[in-house]
Amino acid sequence: MVDVICHLCEDGRLSSPSSALKAPLTAILPNIPGLVIHVDPSSSLLEAIDLILQGAQNLVVPIVTRCTTKTRRKQHQKPTPTPTLHHGREFCWLTQEDVVRFLLNSIGVFSPIPALSIDDLGIVSADVLVADYHSPASSAVEAIASSLADQTSVAIVDGDGVLIGEISPFALASCDETAAAAVATLSCGDLLAYIDCGGPPEELVRTVKARLEERGLQATVNELAISPSNSNPSSPSSDEDCVTSPTSVLLRKLGRCNSRSFSYSSRLVRRSEAIVCNPKSSLVAVMIQAIAHRVNYVWVIEEDCSLIGIVTFYHMLEVLRDHMDNLA
Repeated sequence: MVDVICHLCEDGRLSSPSSALKAPLTAILPNIPGLVIHVDPSSSLLEAIDLILQGAQNLVVPIVTRCTTKTRRKQHQKPTPTPTLHHGREFCWLTQEDVVRFLLNSIGVFSPIPALSIDDLGIVSADVLVADYHSPASSAVEAIASSLADQTSVAIVDGDGVLIGEISPFALASCDETAAAAVATLSCGDLLAYIDCGGPPEELVRTVKARLEERGLQATVNELAISPSNSNPSSPSSDEDCVTSPTSVLLRKLGRCNSRSFSYSSRLVRRSEAIVCNPKSSLVAVMIQAIAHRVNYVWVIEEDCSLIGIVTFYHMLEVLRDHMDNLA
């Protein structure tokens, strides 16, 4: 869905969403070779890690099953199409998270690396995708598309560089194509509120509708069925978790900077909540934090919540892979 939203936001396609949505899938697929790679089931874990470090985001592995009487009987039955079945073979999808989770189960093997801070290990990257809280969300479309390819997010900061939240593919994937209209008309800060809180606030939906009409895009309003009646009736001002002002968001964030008690269920409710750590956090703590929240990265911030950088699964695998080489 993120690809679709970015597609609608580009080149004036929002003026006729129905026509834009008739484009072939090749028009929205990322033109980045090697993101998905087929590997042999006999490939080693080291080979899988090396492929990920070379740029692969996902590895497709054929599932090998032993031929028993039961499986022979199934082969004679009419096969039922499944998402994992292709040309008579079944496949599984191996992600960076799967590999990191597996290594975490044997983290003691890498001692003392896991106990060292991410700062000492030098894996905090300053190469981050950032957008200002007050800037138009439309100016972040390219960064959103890049974050999808990188499996990260776009950090939303205020004028002092303080991390307010994030626009993530995870959050946008929970929306429908009407989110493209929000990206085209709202600020980054308002977009945080739009994709958060379990549904767009009614006030923001009215704003999106009004701004589209001001631009002469009534057809877009009609095609996407943008109406306050389809929104969350709770207004931002009446819902503690949907406050849209940067000051109130920052205060809420400051109160949670040192909290590590987020759950995956809360992640689903607060979809723009950024998962953070500090430079002195240990590698194993950051690994656990990322896996617990089902994200491929953790933002690194100072005590005042100013953004320093990001640590990704790629960086974690890179330092663990180097340690494996040293053990060889």
